[in-house]
Amino acid sequence: MTFRIAQISDTHLSPAHPAFTANFDALTTHLRATRPDLVVNTGDVSAHGELGGEEAERDLRFARDRHAALGLDWLALPGNHDVGNDPAVTERNGADRDRVARWNSVFGADRFLRDVPGWRLIGLDSLITATDMAEEQFGFLADALAGAGPRRVALFLHKPLCEEAMSEAALTYWAVLPEARHRMLSLLERTPPAFVASGHVHQWRDRGVSQGLCQIWAPSVAFHVGDTWQHRVGEKCQGYVEHTLHPDGRHDYRLVEPEGLIRNDIGLMPEVYGPQTPVTD
Repeated sequence: MTFRIAQISDTHLSPAHPAFTANFDALTTHLRATRPDLVVNTGDVSAHGELGGEEAERDLRFARDRHAALGLDWLALPGNHDVGNDPAVTERNGADRDRVARWNSVFGADRFLRDVPGWRLIGLDSLITATDMAEEQFGFLADALAGAGPRRVALFLHKPLCEEAMSEAALTYWAVLPEARHRMLSLLERTPPAFVASGHVHQWRDRGVSQGLCQIWAPSVAFHVGDTWQHRVGEKCQGYVEHTLHPDGRHDYRLVEPEGLIRNDIGLMPEVYGPQTPVTD
């Protein structure tokens, strides 16, 4: 019997942003009808969870309650809007123990391990690799891989491992930091995952195989970033990725664009995150 996962991402839920809630409501209707075995949100679950105080708590709890109302089994990983970005690439609202503790108080944990027929699912917090919490995470990954046995491994992150190549050396907003990436790759050598599923970029992209790893980027449920403000490296759409896991280790996946999702362009919504900066060639 196959096991179906709906990988949703970048829902950016907040009572302050009804357009994003409307998209999540349309997604909810679709998922209740199609009944996947598991829903995995690969981060930026909330709109402003990285902030301190009541706004962060409000958005995280709002997002959790919306997921609980799905009536389906679900797991969630934090994104930069939930716990802050890598401190190495941000000057404010960097990921730290307080922000992760706030996430954990609402969602239970910032990582997960789940075994399903023929597979081990591993979810990591990809925002803390430049913090004093990194050792905890790499220890968790090492133990999870060591205990996988004959199961195939599926790895879920918020940020993709790289933009184009695993050898990238630049510190960027879009991908796992190079030092952390290489450390992760060294752990994955003995037990390579069948695929690495991520979000964050707000574009659907089947990256194919890079250094032996199949990378799959999920689009955002909430919004895309128009070409004026973000280079196009994949397909800008609203939807999710359906993964079908076979007990014998085979894996199929496809983009799903549910009816009713509105194509919000965050560049035309400056009231949410402020004016976007146009990109240059």
